[in-house]
Amino acid sequence: MDFKWTIALAAGLSAACTQTPTTETTDSSTSVAPPAVTEAEVETVSVTEYPAALFHETTSYSLGSSSGFVFSPEGDTILASTDASGIFNAITLDAEGSVTPLTTSDTNAIYARSFFPNDTRVLVSSDTGGNEISHVYVREADGTLTDLTPGEETRASFVGWRDDGQVFYVATNERNATTDDLYAYSAEDYSRDMLFENSGMSLADVSPDGRWVALTKERTSADSDIYLVDLYEETPEPKLITEHVDDIAYGVYDFTADSETLIYATNEFGEFNQAWTYNLVSGERSALIEADWDVSFVFDSPTGRYLVSAINEDAVTDLTIHDNETGEDVSLSGIPDGELGQIRFNGDESMIAFGVNTDTSPFNLYLADLETGEATRLTNALPDAIDEDDLVTATVVRYPSFDGLEIPGIFYMPQQASADNPVPALVWVHGGPGGQSTKGYSATIQHLVNHGYAVLAANNRGSSGYGKTFFHMDDRNHGEKDLQDIVWARTYLEGVEGIDPDKIGIIGGSYGGFMTAAALAFEPEAFDVGINIFGVTNWLRTLESIPPWWGSFRDALYDEMGDPATDEERLRRISPLFHADNIVKPMLVIQGANDPRVLQVESDELVAAARENGATVEYVLFPDEGHGFQKRENRITASEAFVTFLDTYLKGEMKTDAIQEASASEGAAE
Repeated sequence: MDFKWTIALAAGLSAACTQTPTTETTDSSTSVAPPAVTEAEVETVSVTEYPAALFHETTSYSLGSSSGFVFSPEGDTILASTDASGIFNAITLDAEGSVTPLTTSDTNAIYARSFFPNDTRVLVSSDTGGNEISHVYVREADGTLTDLTPGEETRASFVGWRDDGQVFYVATNERNATTDDLYAYSAEDYSRDMLFENSGMSLADVSPDGRWVALTKERTSADSDIYLVDLYEETPEPKLITEHVDDIAYGVYDFTADSETLIYATNEFGEFNQAWTYNLVSGERSALIEADWDVSFVFDSPTGRYLVSAINEDAVTDLTIHDNETGEDVSLSGIPDGELGQIRFNGDESMIAFGVNTDTSPFNLYLADLETGEATRLTNALPDAIDEDDLVTATVVRYPSFDGLEIPGIFYMPQQASADNPVPALVWVHGGPGGQSTKGYSATIQHLVNHGYAVLAANNRGSSGYGKTFFHMDDRNHGEKDLQDIVWARTYLEGVEGIDPDKIGIIGGSYGGFMTAAALAFEPEAFDVGINIFGVTNWLRTLESIPPWWGSFRDALYDEMGDPATDEERLRRISPLFHADNIVKPMLVIQGANDPRVLQVESDELVAAARENGATVEYVLFPDEGHGFQKRENRITASEAFVTFLDTYLKGEMKTDAIQEASASEGAAE
């Protein structure tokens, strides 16, 4: 599993445009150009435009951790998180979809992780204002929260349960801010023992019986190893199990249910990640899943009867549930033709909970009987006031870059578009740098398309999902060759029927925000406008100020991006801040004040520098967000700002008042 540093956005902006292993097969055929809309079709199309507030009334759902108990001890409810209240809280749902709130926060997002196996207690996690310093809590039977990992700078995460249900595992960096140690907590009284003191590797998994710990170590951006720790030994020490020469990336998928085998990822045998098995006693290895695309994930059901796996096939995740007892794949009925994910089994493995999303329908939760395959929908995430027929299904396309390299992308064409009614377009740049834009629902993108903006989510060189050669083409080339892939996306769009070739902008978050600022600074005539969302503008400062908990892969990060101590000239050359005097096209900047990855000063200084040189810059600062949007009201404000800015400066309709009002209400820096 190739390592790639990622500063991709947190929840709330681009769920459909980052690689997420939560989906199942749809048609993934590609085309050189999207199908044109004929004049006859335009005459029959009537599209209602909806405000951002309605799109972001879309309710987000996610099930509890795959390492936890998602079904209650009685099996009559499932554990999930939802932002139905405007911010994420923990809930339960019964078989009819009736919701019982477990937490009622209106400030900080709270995410459900696991039921306790024998009572009504629940494990949840939460940070403060998006600062990513999460703590693990027990939601007690009386509804109170007990912080298991106190400490202002302590960052903790739930790891899983031992198979007897008496112990659960938590990783924290309380001893050393740069690395996570592994603790075992008693389910009875929360007393704990340190199981493994980490020396700077990444904790990957713990075997169900609690004997084995899997660790990964990134040596470079293209080379990584797996270590195993046998906790039954008198002095447990990590043992390297992937000794190799040359660049090979290894990663951990899962331990098997019987704790006898590790399922791991490797790209040793070709361009893509394959799934292999390693016997923990004999050391014997064998291939498990080989495909012409990356194997995204593999895991056993709790008893081992079912094997769940997924292939990332051209930006669509093809998920399979294989019944080892019958030798057949599970077939489900009563679900839409979309992407299926977050498979969670009940105690006796007679039922599963899961979710399905499509390009035009958000992630909805379902229950299914594994004997009959019949599924029941529990949620309705899309607001009733939105007609799904007004939304747009994406197409997988490809276009040539400056050097002839084929660049894949996900294309959304407004239904309003035609040769006689050409629409403006946006090139959407994903986070990462090693992310991937995929098919699936995005409220933000659908809002843009609904308001008449075509969107091409380009997977420039360096994106994951297209093989290790493509993945590493941007190493030490960030803001250079990958930027040209984005510039050439405009050339492609200019030739698409129904696109106005004179009105094409760029938008991106996180690394995509950097690419937006870079396009405006280094290719100032390439795009007509730009929207920079939480984007890096000064790589020297960003690499010097990475969060301490990223310490386990600092070397790999510097290998890919450059070491600020030795590569100052190059990092300064590709940093938009130092070239802001080149920015001449209108720019909208969005920033969270609590962002630990891209500090607020990054946006403050870019805005000031561009304005000083006479550029038109709008700035919206959210005082209660980090690297992404956790609060619905902020997602609405941002999406409305996007459309108002584009209507003003790309369509030329001059509607700046709404942006200025948003800037004032959110405390924008001036």
